Amino acid sequence: MRRRGRVDENHAAIVDLLRGFGCSVISTAGVGDGFPDLVVGFQGVTHQIEIKNGELAASRRRLSEDEREWHATWRGEAVYIVESARDAEQLVRQWYRDAAKPGGDEWGIVK
Repeated sequence: MRRRGRVDENHAAIVDLLRGFGCSVISTAGVGDGFPDLVVGFQGVTHQIEIKNGELAASRRRLSEDEREWHATWRGEAVYIVESARDAEQLVRQWYRDAAKPGGDEWGIVK
C-alpha cells in the first residue's frame, strides 16, 4: 500500500545547510513507501538521508515500518538518519574527511 511521505519540521533547515556546504539536494519526502527524504550529491557520491525531528520524543522519531523495510532491502549505500542541522553538518564534514583520505580518485572516492 502506498503511503505518502510527510515532511518533518526541520526538513527545510537541513536542506539549506546541505546546499550551503555545496551539496546537490533533491527532496524526495513526498515519494512515500519508506523511500528516504533526501537524495544528496557530494563530491561525486550520491547519498540518501532520512530526516527525523530530533526534538520529538524518541518514540515519535522512530523509522516507520515502510522505512525499516526499505532500508533493509536497499542494495546501495546505507541510508543516513539525520535528526538536526547539526547532525547534517557533522555528516557532511565526515564525507569531506572520507573523500580526502589517501588513495582516493579524482572524485575523492577511496579505493
